[in-house]
Amino acid sequence: MVDLKVNIGNLELKNPVMSASGTFGYGSEFTDFIDISRLGGIIVKGTTIHAREGNPYPRMAETPSGMLNAVGLQNRGVDYFINKIYPSIADINTNIIINVSGSSIEEYIAAAEKINELDKIPAIELNISCPNVKQGGMGFGTSCVSAAEVVKEVRKAYKKTLIVKLTPNVTNISEIALAVESEGADSVSLINTLLGMAIDAETQKPILSTVTGGLSGPCVKPVALRMVWQVSKAVKIPVVGLGGIMNATDAIEFFLAGATAIQIGTANFIDPTVTIKVIEGIQVYLERHQCSSVNDIIGALK
Repeated sequence: MVDLKVNIGNLELKNPVMSASGTFGYGSEFTDFIDISRLGGIIVKGTTIHAREGNPYPRMAETPSGMLNAVGLQNRGVDYFINKIYPSIADINTNIIINVSGSSIEEYIAAAEKINELDKIPAIELNISCPNVKQGGMGFGTSCVSAAEVVKEVRKAYKKTLIVKLTPNVTNISEIALAVESEGADSVSLINTLLGMAIDAETQKPILSTVTGGLSGPCVKPVALRMVWQVSKAVKIPVVGLGGIMNATDAIEFFLAGATAIQIGTANFIDPTVTIKVIEGIQVYLERHQCSSVNDIIGALK
């Protein structure tokens, strides 16, 4: 059997396939379709220190080869997660990772401190890149100074594996990656959604209530692939790649570009079993290419 194990800092994944935050709920929503313990990790929906209602409807729109969303980090807050959700998912035999967001550095720290106390949560994904909230979110991820500052402060409060999720809505994503690496990030994940919009020509109005939203799906893959390739050459920490991964071939392209692990997002809405299909497809590819480990193809672009 091919060895699919990879490491993100001190975090070992049984295979390099994870779900992307906001597309997989808390994992339990998918138990009717797949054995979620087969995944390398589950990144649960964005969690903030206080409950958020999210943005008004409509907040999703289909686009050619993709979708726009402006959900706005709707969640019931970290205390609700700890008291109501955590007990039901803590014993799933995979890595449960919490995506953490905030409107201020203090909010990021407060949420990270609470999650740090949860024994069965080995990592957080620090979301400094969400384009759908009016305060915080992407604002922290668009400059080296602010990105470094929030990571530096969270790193003091959070003692386990720290993955930082980067926005593609910048001029030089490698500079942002280097900035967060310098302040203690164990890994970076990229890309979050691209900022886009949709218009209804008949009503002559924006389709989304927020006018703009985050673009995801197959249409963003070439951009994501390029950015993962650039960042993996710039930093020494592992890169987690995501953006338009729909099948095993897409995932393998990200490994070749330098990603140590990948996340599957929008594809879950189309096929709730896609994560398992990708794991199996990676296995078949590695056997066909006579590789003993998935690590043999990470960064192996010729």
